[in-house]
Amino acid sequence: MVFWFPLLSWLAAIVAAILVLLRGPRPITFGAVVDQLLRYILLFPVGVMGLWAFLGHVFFAEQAAASIGWAPSPFQFEVGMANLGIGLAGVIGAFLRSPGFRAAVGVVAFGFLGGAGVGHLVQIAEAGNMAAGNAGPILYTDFINPLAVFGLLLLQRLTRRAPAA
Repeated sequence: MVFWFPLLSWLAAIVAAILVLLRGPRPITFGAVVDQLLRYILLFPVGVMGLWAFLGHVFFAEQAAASIGWAPSPFQFEVGMANLGIGLAGVIGAFLRSPGFRAAVGVVAFGFLGGAGVGHLVQIAEAGNMAAGNAGPILYTDFINPLAVFGLLLLQRLTRRAPAA
């Protein structure tokens, strides 16, 4: 499950956005697509994934460490608490439509998750650590999640500034 959860969170985000768009007003605009993708990426890949990582590192530390290819460490509690903050912020950002708040979620996620992604790359290069929790989908989503938030916020801003045709 550790291996698949990041992919499932993205699948949930895309399916939820599509369902909301299909049930919403017509025509479906580019801006509406961006809004819904941003909402559900904040909710699932950022929010739910953050809460899932919190639970893993805090309550299932041995299993979480093993999935990454590491020994359990007291630092996992701190990592778990950082994930709790990111997860809660992602969930709040999904429903609070403040671009500033959402950008702050992206910044914090980029700082922590991007740093974790770099750490995974270092472990692969230096220790050959190809464990699923180090070199699997989590490696990619550590970079993709915050970049998707930033990219969608930028598109949202550009879409709202575009002059009406």
